[in-house]
Amino acid sequence: WGGRGFGDDSSSVAARLARGVTTIISNHRAFAALKASGEVVTWGDYFGGGDSSSVADRLTEGVTSITGNTNAFAALKIAGEVVTWGDAETGGDCSVV
Repeated sequence: WGGRGFGDDSSSVAARLARGVTTIISNHRAFAALKASGEVVTWGDYFGGGDSSSVADRLTEGVTSITGNTNAFAALKIAGEVVTWGDAETGGDCSVV
């Protein structure tokens, strides 16, 4: 569902969404699913956070919550680490913080 390129097609991650999803967060352009294992699965527009490959190694476990804004997401991990992805101008890059 959704507009073309804005989360309408989750087929590339469908197998990872088949079980264990506890929460789904969306923004204007993408979705992020939090699984019981602490893994995050994303899909949708690349620039809106649908592609989390730049931080994927930090989203495989230990995430406790996710929030999103217009074009980015932030995940909070058990140890207090914050991981962000999406459009850098709207908060998707916290490397300089």
